[in-house]
Amino acid sequence: MDNNAKKQAVVIGGGIVGACCAWSLQRDGHQVTLVDPAQPGDSTAKWSCGQMAVSEIVPLSKPGIIKKIPSWLCDSTGPLALRPSAVASLTPWFLRFIACARPARVEQIAGELASLTRHVYTDYAPLIEASEAKTGRKLFREHGVIEVFDSAADLEAERVHFDVRRRHGFEVEEMNAEAIAEAEPALAGRFRHGLRLGDWKAVSDTEGFIQAMTQSVLDMGGERITAPVRAIDTQGGRAIGVTLEGGQKLAADTVVVAAGNGSRHFFETLGVRIPLMGITGYQALLPRPGVEFNHSIIYANGGFCLAPMTRGLQIGGTIEFAAADAKPNYKRADIILDKARALVPELDDSGFEYGVGRRPFLPDTKPVIDRCRKLPNVLMAFGHGQLGLTLGATTGRLIAELARGAAPSQDLTPFSAYRF
Repeated sequence: MDNNAKKQAVVIGGGIVGACCAWSLQRDGHQVTLVDPAQPGDSTAKWSCGQMAVSEIVPLSKPGIIKKIPSWLCDSTGPLALRPSAVASLTPWFLRFIACARPARVEQIAGELASLTRHVYTDYAPLIEASEAKTGRKLFREHGVIEVFDSAADLEAERVHFDVRRRHGFEVEEMNAEAIAEAEPALAGRFRHGLRLGDWKAVSDTEGFIQAMTQSVLDMGGERITAPVRAIDTQGGRAIGVTLEGGQKLAADTVVVAAGNGSRHFFETLGVRIPLMGITGYQALLPRPGVEFNHSIIYANGGFCLAPMTRGLQIGGTIEFAAADAKPNYKRADIILDKARALVPELDDSGFEYGVGRRPFLPDTKPVIDRCRKLPNVLMAFGHGQLGLTLGATTGRLIAELARGAAPSQDLTPFSAYRF
């Protein structure tokens, strides 16, 4: 604490990962300024299903997904879409992605991700405790997550993957029709095969969760500035601060780049070549759904999730590869809303709202958590894909450890920015 008492840290990126990095640095004694152009809570993780997916350690490139991609691309209503404008930039990324589909590589990546996800609740505990004590609001729903399948064959196809989860100590419980109906009366008679992901939790409000983490930073004396960062300022092989879009300069002893897809803006300054791809996910929010769900529900065959939150029922799914500057195609959101209506005809979709989030994915599904070699006082924390909300606090802890200059408490080699 004494060594860091007067050190200034600037965190670029105010989403869940940036907010958690800022909190850990502030707790360590840094004076932290969190910088983001959007308002608190208005980030990619807001438009997510809000799951603490601690056992989601099997990479996106799992062999079952690779086999399905051609048929998905031929189906305009399928869970995967590719815009022609993205083909050129996607091809090198996709070749790396396929290389991660080998069984041995899948097993290796799962173990590496598990080395992070098994710490999630311990790392979040002090943030959650402080926020809930201050606001009196519960940040997690009491019930966890259930995944349902259309057939026994569909469930069986996933067995190899939930066996991987079990080997790493995570809970997976198979459910029959009676268990599904008891847990979720709204789905009674509609599914006979499911999984209870007992160690997953669901956030009650993704936007409010990020706002709560941000407020915790402010409560400890940190600052948040709503503005874009134009550049990282350097001198003598180190970062000396950042320049905001309006020209304001912020001095810093430590700079953390945690801006999700926006981190690419700084790659040239950092001297890194990282295949970061923004993969678009769409959401529909029903403020008065008219149907109550006790759990967050993943419908595997439908390719979407039903996530009950305090602001309504959020329905998320579909993956779209598009150019970085492409405008959202909300017809993709129409598709998942139509699928949800077909599954649960009783849904009331009046006053619905569409949202979109671009998940920052790397081909091996693992994030970057590392120190910049060119500018040693710049730390990198991005590329979390669909695990940003899950890994926010764990990433924050590791970034704070790197900022101290001590050896981190776990091996970060698998999350190196230079592994590509």
